Amino acid sequence: MLVVHVHVHVKPGCVEAFTAASLANARHSVREPGVARFDVAQQADDLTRFVLIEVYRSAAAPAAHKETPHYQVWRDTVEPMMAEARTSVKFASVFPEDADW
Repeated sequence: MLVVHVHVHVKPGCVEAFTAASLANARHSVREPGVARFDVAQQADDLTRFVLIEVYRSAAAPAAHKETPHYQVWRDTVEPMMAEARTSVKFASVFPEDADW
């Protein structure tokens, strides 16, 4: 499993719209065969900061995700809402060893 944390800092007036767009993207993303899990988390002490926690079944799955219409709509919708460019960190899943989420 490949785990990706996408860090997003949203402009203060865009939190509701960003949340709505991200939830729509997440609801579609979890239906992709290569996506094991897709969480949207909002920082408790700074509501303009989010982490998207994406768990993929293979190394190829993130590229397939980026080709989907729902991802492309999300990307184009939220780009002007960001206070700074989003960043991501990739992790290899260590536990559970054989998860089939």
